[in-house]
Amino acid sequence: MKHFLRMLIQVCLYFYCKFLWRCLKFVMRKLTGRCELQRICYNTKPGASRTMKIETSLRDSKSKLLQTSVSVHPDAIEKTIEDIMELKKINPDVNPQLGISLQACLLQIVGYRNLIADVEKLRREPYDSDNPQHEEMLLKLWKFLKPNTPLESRISKQWCEIGFQGDDPKTDFRGMGLLGLYNLQYFAERDATAAQQVLSDSLHPKCSKFSKAEWEKKRMDKAIGYSFAIVGINITDLAYNLLVSGALKTHFYNIAPEAPTLSHFQQTFCYLMHEFHKFWIEEDPMDIMEFNRVREKFRKRIIKQLQNPDMALCPHFAASEGLINM
Repeated sequence: MKHFLRMLIQVCLYFYCKFLWRCLKFVMRKLTGRCELQRICYNTKPGASRTMKIETSLRDSKSKLLQTSVSVHPDAIEKTIEDIMELKKINPDVNPQLGISLQACLLQIVGYRNLIADVEKLRREPYDSDNPQHEEMLLKLWKFLKPNTPLESRISKQWCEIGFQGDDPKTDFRGMGLLGLYNLQYFAERDATAAQQVLSDSLHPKCSKFSKAEWEKKRMDKAIGYSFAIVGINITDLAYNLLVSGALKTHFYNIAPEAPTLSHFQQTFCYLMHEFHKFWIEEDPMDIMEFNRVREKFRKRIIKQLQNPDMALCPHFAASEGLINM
């Protein structure tokens, strides 16, 4: 009975607040002569703050046109904005900036939705050793990470040297599908020097090219190694979940002036790899069994950063040169 009453109260509060909000919007419209979309565009700076408010306003609207505008095809955005302006009785000649601002917001909103679909497609595609393109990507990954060490054969224990679990990496891609391979290759190719350094640092100090003095200077003398490729696939999972949950909207809406693309997602993966590596060293775990604890702590830190509407994960490395801050 108590549970039922609590649920009833929550439902009543929801509708009461919704009613009050609609009344407030009506009053604001009368006082300012502007609809909510106008007030947001004129009073909120470009970036995540504005785009997320526009997205919420459109989705919560009682108008079917506004509700569906967040999921239209990119080619239909311009026509959708014209329909919105007509619905709201806004003269585009008198308010030219509104159309431009709405278009930028809708490109980001629709683009984010499409990016999730693109990433999901890669995640669902399994690695196929009979597919020449898949095999070529895998062999390139080795070449980028170990340019001076030839791979003796496709099935080889050498794969363990870059962090795979066995002599055939295809089994390690089962969780994230091709997405894991795409990200690892992107990191290894676009930021080769840093990727090779992270790979070297991820090895136990005794196996590293650094002398003991150099490791102490880097404050890595007690560092426990980890499997580079496996961690890369795990960080791919982290990036994927941040994307699907909407947590990365803050970042993408602040750095992509239009629609965020797969390249933006891969650049974010590179950033997360860099940051996780530093975080792992700082945490100084006793052994690899602490990986889940460190990873969860790292996830919470990233999520906390992304809760800031002005936040943009701004990596300073080769793979991020294409990033544009608004």
